[in-house]
Amino acid sequence: MATQILICDDSRFACKQLARSLPTNWDAVIDFAGNGEEALTAIRAGRAELLFLDLNMPVMDGYQVLEVVRKEDLPTLVIVVSGDVQPEAQARVQKLGALAFIKKPVDPTLVQDILNQYGIEIENSANQQELDIAISHADCYQEIANVAMGRAADLLARVLGAFVQLPVPKVSLVTIPKLQRLLAKVDQDDHDVIAANQGFIGAGIAGEAFLLLDQSSLPNIAKLLKYEDTLDERATLELLMDLSGILIAACLNGIADQLDISFSQGKPTIFRRGDRLGELIEPNVSHWDKVLAIEIEYAIEKKDIRCDLILLFTEDSIPALDERVSYISL
Repeated sequence: MATQILICDDSRFACKQLARSLPTNWDAVIDFAGNGEEALTAIRAGRAELLFLDLNMPVMDGYQVLEVVRKEDLPTLVIVVSGDVQPEAQARVQKLGALAFIKKPVDPTLVQDILNQYGIEIENSANQQELDIAISHADCYQEIANVAMGRAADLLARVLGAFVQLPVPKVSLVTIPKLQRLLAKVDQDDHDVIAANQGFIGAGIAGEAFLLLDQSSLPNIAKLLKYEDTLDERATLELLMDLSGILIAACLNGIADQLDISFSQGKPTIFRRGDRLGELIEPNVSHWDKVLAIEIEYAIEKKDIRCDLILLFTEDSIPALDERVSYISL
């Protein structure tokens, strides 16, 4: 009898990658769910003997699914597949009953090794299921951002010795008037925000990276980083530079690795309380009609620490990005 396999991920691109990583000619019926609630419905209906589960999803995330599976003793084996590669994330899902953890992008050899390790039978079938999963460039950008976000969070977690809570990253094409309105709102609402800005370029792709940090987070960051100096202006700038160096570089490297390119980063600039974010980037965006924006809100669990990472890719970079993602989405 065919094995009932469910792939639960809000990214169609990730679903396609994982489905293609499964053993060929496996006598299996593969189904998909876009969030945890859909996955639980499928499990209760007997359509998920084996569940490949993402962690960061809307509606209901992977942690919540694992909790329900354990609480209700639902009949499924769970393998977590996630871009959140923090050691603590891996430890938590295994405590919740996951068989194994696979980091994204998926390595087919590792999938096969895990199936063999846990004695999951792979019966051959002459009629392999045809999987027709249409992938858009937007799907690809969303998953690329997700993986890059996870790598940056892993580095930040190791440096701070804390667990980083991850959102679903926001990826969208934004017109310049809308971007200016958003930045004006930041300037209006967040009077105590300090920020770092760094340009980047590589392989015909260029943009600006911004890290926004509320100054109320600084004492907790200093404590985690074991800063002993008084948080004067010099120490504040040093902390911001350290944090931006971790998140901006790691996130850009995560994107570059997936697209098989490399980015050169410009000298970072700092703007302080009283500076207007919109005015500072106006010279860089005034000649664009739109940008590709990636927004990530990082938060440290049980600490009053939050920061926003924003990546803006220039309008003339979009064709080069589209060409790169076309290769990896085939």
